[in-house]
Amino acid sequence: MTQAGPARAEHAVDSARGWFVVVGTFFSSFVTLGIAYSFGAFFSDMAEEFGSTRAATAVVFGLTTFAFFWLSLITGRLADRFGPRPVLGVGALFLVVGLLATSRVNSLAAGYVTYGVGVGVAAAAGYIPMVAAVGGWFDRHRATAVGLAVAGIGAGTLVMSPLSAALVERYGWRDTYRLLGVVGAVILLLCVALVDRPPNQAGPQPSRMREALSSAVFRRLQLSALASGLALFVPFVFVGQYAKERGVGSVAAAVLVGVLGGASVLARIGFGSLVRRFGSMPLYRTGFGLIASSFVIWFFAGSSYVALLAFALVLGLGYGGFVALSTIVIAERMGTEGLGSLLGLFYTTQGLGGLIGPLVAGAAIDAFDGYRPVIAACFLLELLALALLQGLPDGNA
Repeated sequence: MTQAGPARAEHAVDSARGWFVVVGTFFSSFVTLGIAYSFGAFFSDMAEEFGSTRAATAVVFGLTTFAFFWLSLITGRLADRFGPRPVLGVGALFLVVGLLATSRVNSLAAGYVTYGVGVGVAAAAGYIPMVAAVGGWFDRHRATAVGLAVAGIGAGTLVMSPLSAALVERYGWRDTYRLLGVVGAVILLLCVALVDRPPNQAGPQPSRMREALSSAVFRRLQLSALASGLALFVPFVFVGQYAKERGVGSVAAAVLVGVLGGASVLARIGFGSLVRRFGSMPLYRTGFGLIASSFVIWFFAGSSYVALLAFALVLGLGYGGFVALSTIVIAERMGTEGLGSLLGLFYTTQGLGGLIGPLVAGAAIDAFDGYRPVIAACFLLELLALALLQGLPDGNA
């Protein structure tokens, strides 16, 4: 066999090289989304220092989530054209610059820009383009590979939220952001060496956004994801504050978001491994059903920390299922060509949900001086998201 033959085999679909891309994607999403979703650990200190309301402080997270998902339209397309490596390198630069700048802001408004742009661009570079690359590297083992890759988000949330809370208690929120910026950027640069363009996508891939928007199935999936996203990100910002207002310590409160992330790790791997047996769409609906059920637990939790842990566990399982299966659902129905642009378009729904949901929830909590109306609204939104999935074909469309 010639030298070129083994080289091609080593870089073929379902080859060992693809698993290096899985590892790189795991850690890039661990860093970027782990930092973004740990914002609740910084919430009280930033709100107190700047004298801001819940709604105004929640805008920091909302703008970051919005930037992350909407900029994924651009980063996904850039990865289709140039490959994931340069995109992830840019993400590392924005992460360190954004967090170092945030550590020096003197107003919350300045934090909207420095944190929102810095972490938003880093997350947009470190997640969707990398997951799209994983999807292109695998065929037979795609569900397992994607499940392992996106487990990085849950693992990052599990570790980063309580770790950030402990660091903030010891060093303050400004020094914690400096530390996260430098260490996070170094890890992302190491991931650059691991990721690569899929073997069947040697050149630039076409944009398929127009095709997706003309698909009735794709539009229904987007509407469902939007309804879910409006509720999904509310706990990331407010469940820690809810717990602290009921006498739970700051680190223990941050553990709730960590449990959410840990449960999502199990779900991402577990749901992915079950696709061949049950199909992606039935499992996808199950994830939405779990998310809706979790808000029922929160509604009746009161001051019980055990009940709050149960809420975080069930929400994490449902959220992990959504993340693990959305890529598979889209790839099965639309194909893997130009998958970066397809996922970027799909996840704009989560950007809107992350911006609007916590902002409106914060204003409502202030207005009602309580959480239960917001929790009930979240439950109804998740029921709507589940209802929109009914009637969609279980197989490829």
